[in-house]
Amino acid sequence: MSQPDTDVLIIGAGLSGISMAGHMKMHCPTRDFVILDRRDQLGGTWDLFRYPGVRSDSDMHTLGFSFEPWKHDDAIADGPAILEYLDRVVDERGIRPHMRFGEEVLSADWDSKTARWTITSRRKDGTQSTLTARWLYFGSGYYDYDNPHDADIPELDAFGGQVLHPQFWPDNLDYKGKKVVIIGSGATAVTLVPAMAEDAESVTMLQRTPTWMGKGPRQDKWDRRFRRWFPEKTAYWLTRRKNILFRAYIFSLSRRNPQKLADKLRGMQRASLGDKYDPKHFEPPYNPWEQRLCLIPDGDLYKAMRADKAQIVTDHIAGFDAGGVKLQSGDYLPADIVVTATGLKLALAGKVAVRKDGAPVDFTDHYFYRGTMFSNLPNLSFVFGYLNASWTLRADCNAQYACDVLNDMAKAGANVAVAELAPEDEPGTVEPWDYSSGYLQRAKHLMPKVGPERPWTLKHEYLEDVKDFRQRPVRDGVLRFYSVDDSATEATPAEDHQSIAAE
Repeated sequence: MSQPDTDVLIIGAGLSGISMAGHMKMHCPTRDFVILDRRDQLGGTWDLFRYPGVRSDSDMHTLGFSFEPWKHDDAIADGPAILEYLDRVVDERGIRPHMRFGEEVLSADWDSKTARWTITSRRKDGTQSTLTARWLYFGSGYYDYDNPHDADIPELDAFGGQVLHPQFWPDNLDYKGKKVVIIGSGATAVTLVPAMAEDAESVTMLQRTPTWMGKGPRQDKWDRRFRRWFPEKTAYWLTRRKNILFRAYIFSLSRRNPQKLADKLRGMQRASLGDKYDPKHFEPPYNPWEQRLCLIPDGDLYKAMRADKAQIVTDHIAGFDAGGVKLQSGDYLPADIVVTATGLKLALAGKVAVRKDGAPVDFTDHYFYRGTMFSNLPNLSFVFGYLNASWTLRADCNAQYACDVLNDMAKAGANVAVAELAPEDEPGTVEPWDYSSGYLQRAKHLMPKVGPERPWTLKHEYLEDVKDFRQRPVRDGVLRFYSVDDSATEATPAEDHQSIAAE
């Protein structure tokens, strides 16, 4: 049988794609891989977003890779520091030669007769090329790079100043001495407000509904101690483990005793804001972690408010005129610049047209399998990160699992792995998440099916996932291996003695 161009084709050169590449270098060193990315350099989200103050909203000891320590002093890091980290990883681990930039993946076609994917990509000059691969790995993130959420803001076209979205921040924007209104209340808005308040005449965060916020240190004092006491890798592991357990505790508390967590957050805000605290702006009509909890590193937003450099207004927009924003309460916000930090638009599988034997694949017809593969779709992995913890925690789990599958396939002499699910065996479906965030609610119709129990579910519980990946064998009775060659009329089971025993 003729060989494909590469063993694994990775779509995306951000955290997810680099995680898979790093794991392959460690665990599948004899297999080849190629990374395709539409952008001109690596980084994904961290290359796309260039707005003032752009930073992680998770600590870098968990947003960083399990296999590569985070060495900066700041645990909550800015975009340039994160890009520096990613550049170091790909260079030190020999990943960069596998990367091809400026190639947008258009389609991916699975051929059961040859057991391979044909991936078509387009360069910026419009020319197209194809690659064949045994395995397709989607590290393309979960939102649309081209189209942010359109919040349908009334009369925005009547505004006479500059309107921009954080996803498309212009180079060298001059906002010094200007009045800025930022529409939104999520992680982007609470990052922009203190960053722009340093130079702007005024910055107002205009929100319809408050968001729960939690103050946290930009630097981790325990990480500094661990680095003094232990070798680098041990110190990183300890800090990472501490932060994983702390986040798990906070999220568990939000489900077990939301009032206790809400009281704690209120107390922190009152202490940080003093007489600037107003429940109207800081107490949402929902419990903590029903939507993502926003991190305020070193209380920077609160400091800007106490210094009268920034304010929060909770109201609804009635419209605009040339000079600012009209509010339904009758108030008016003068503005020179309006920033629409109104959220993301989710896109599954990087908007790539996926086909199986010529038929378009509708992911909503398939079940998630172990949070990374899909029912009855061979040789395909996907990363959809945690909603209540660092994205990379799931990316690392999924990459390690994909390598385990590839290695078990090699032992069995197989070239096809598929999570088989007959129609009569399909479990019931449940909601893919129990969060009320608008961007998630708007995307439910895009999501694959989620069952109530493993392996057909998409849990957002990292510690449980780690336990499941460690204890459940790769060939668990659901994931089946087959061997296909050009002369065969159908796939034949590939079962070595070790794998049969595992099943």
